[in-house]
Amino acid sequence: MYLFEDEVAKAAKKAGMRCLVGEVLYDFPSPNYGEIEKGFEYTESLIERWKNDPLVSVAVEPHSLFTCSPELLKTAAQIAEENHSPLVIHVAETRSEVDYVKEKYGKKPIYYMADLGLLNNRLIASHCVHLTEGELDLMAKAQCKIIHNPESNMKLASGVAPVPQMLGHGITVALGTDGCASNNNLDLFTEMDTAAKLHKVWTMDPTVLDALSIIKMATIEGAKALGIAHITGSIEIGKRADFILVNTNKPHLTPMYNPYSHIVYAVVGNDVSHVVIDGELVMENRRLTKINMNELNGRVKEKAGLVKRWIKQN
Repeated sequence: MYLFEDEVAKAAKKAGMRCLVGEVLYDFPSPNYGEIEKGFEYTESLIERWKNDPLVSVAVEPHSLFTCSPELLKTAAQIAEENHSPLVIHVAETRSEVDYVKEKYGKKPIYYMADLGLLNNRLIASHCVHLTEGELDLMAKAQCKIIHNPESNMKLASGVAPVPQMLGHGITVALGTDGCASNNNLDLFTEMDTAAKLHKVWTMDPTVLDALSIIKMATIEGAKALGIAHITGSIEIGKRADFILVNTNKPHLTPMYNPYSHIVYAVVGNDVSHVVIDGELVMENRRLTKINMNELNGRVKEKAGLVKRWIKQN
């Protein structure tokens, strides 16, 4: 989510990454497309441009219930339905958001979304920290998907999402990192570690969210949430070859008694040695095959310098 997503898609494609992208939609003008009518046009053009791509998928992405009018949300849902695309939105991330929705629309977030016709199997709801059992029941019946972002929720002091209850309702829950502004390292391995430990201490139950459940949230349940489980998320005959190799010949990974526990509690992102996406080797022995990292780092530092100068001037 967010801005200039066609460029994001191009960059992902160049890097050989599989991705689901979507341009953020909200009630105020965007620095990319301007007024919201153009935002709808931009979204539909994204869907059309990338609809047959083997790596890039497109979602319709209204930002949240507090930045999008009911009319915007209904139009976004209609575009998603007409194009069989996912609908991604931030939901109940903070208590203040829940209070705002209840005060403005007279209902808690999920009940309000149900009235607008947003609840269905295309909905991908990010965060869902402050939901009631009744709201979870509605989401389960509508086959909505939820993305859990524990480190972001911790950094922003948003709260602890009721993931064990979500799973108890049979909801598909995937694991995410959120963005750089609210996470920093975007390491899905440390996210697995955090998720497993956070819910154990929150419930005071060491058996909650065992290692295998967490790994599924980061793999096959993630693919289910994004609507691409038919092509990825697990290694099976008929699916695309998307997999990684972890170098376990390291002191902090020796000895290994339980590989699931090791992956969740000991492995970190830089233990990954090889990455294969869509059958193509995109990282070999920690070296990216499609991107010149020295050149890229130099360009990033150059852009960062421009940002710093702009901040000083303004």
